[in-house]
Amino acid sequence: MNDMSPSPIRKIVHVDMDAFYASVEQRDNPDLRGKPIAVGGSAARGVVAAASYEARAYGVHSAMPSVTAKRKCPDLIFVPPRFDVYKAVSQQIRDIFAEYTPLIEPLSLDEAYLDVTDNLKGMEIATEIALEIRAKIKQVTGLNASAGISYNKFLAKMASDLNKPNGQAVITPKNGPAFVESLPVKKFHGVGPATAERMRKYGIETGLDLKSKSLEFLQMHFGKSGPYFYGIARGIDERQVKPNRIRKSVGAEDTFVEDIADLDLAAAELRPLAEKVWRYCEAQGISGKTVTVKIKYSDFTQATRSRTSTISLANMADILDTAADLLTTVYPFKRPVRLLGVTLSSLTTTGNGDAQRQSQLDLGL
Repeated sequence: MNDMSPSPIRKIVHVDMDAFYASVEQRDNPDLRGKPIAVGGSAARGVVAAASYEARAYGVHSAMPSVTAKRKCPDLIFVPPRFDVYKAVSQQIRDIFAEYTPLIEPLSLDEAYLDVTDNLKGMEIATEIALEIRAKIKQVTGLNASAGISYNKFLAKMASDLNKPNGQAVITPKNGPAFVESLPVKKFHGVGPATAERMRKYGIETGLDLKSKSLEFLQMHFGKSGPYFYGIARGIDERQVKPNRIRKSVGAEDTFVEDIADLDLAAAELRPLAEKVWRYCEAQGISGKTVTVKIKYSDFTQATRSRTSTISLANMADILDTAADLLTTVYPFKRPVRLLGVTLSSLTTTGNGDAQRQSQLDLGL
């Protein structure tokens, strides 16, 4: 430990399950092992929620339309999702994490950050903690996990991808800045395709390119993300592992078997979406003030409309009424509608339930 530093070097572990949904299905059905499988719907409008590594070898990945996936891999086997099972396995994994640290920040059912700087086992070496956790996950669930270990969240997340599947990697404070400099920015966690393209226009294609830009430049062109990009280009990320992480939004969406051009028919499709969102909110003891409707047209262009109330919405009808009003603002539709989504955000806790539990509603499955 460096006595000159204002605080101890943190030890952050990012644990990421390998092809989680698909691996659960292969675990529970021996006939699926070693075969390319996709969790999701095989119908014409279906979407892949997860793909096994055997399927990934053909270029199949999550969020890919099922018809595209089948074209890439003719032998692809579609398996309907079982979210109740995935949630139960996820809880087993969380219980293992809790044996080591209370500082657990879940990102989804299959990945989480752990701060093990001061851990419950009194273990000094974070790589040994990660090895132990992965072995225990394998023992309890029969599933493989990968892990990244570093001194901040950004680098731990990047490290967990280095030796996937069923591996782990460490990025030390000594190696962090050089690792970032050599990495393409499109691989940075927090840099999506649109941001990567904007960066490319400014000559930013690697971490070294990003490091060459001033804080003022990054703030001017990337707004509030500027300081974050400035920091990670130098291997710096001060974000804490937040065990009480509350999700920012709850959403549900549905892709229709046939495109819809009629307003009344489209409005009727909002009800089951609003019901899903409210059912989750009731279970978690949360509510929200902002309703957003997402409309995707037959040509795959999309629009969103939002409205924020001065008080939290009290019931499902409030969400549905707001969503229906928002839908009328884009009618007549410029093209038939293939997908609708309803999201509630500006969330607050109402006092019941566990707001940390993750919802899979937004997969629309």
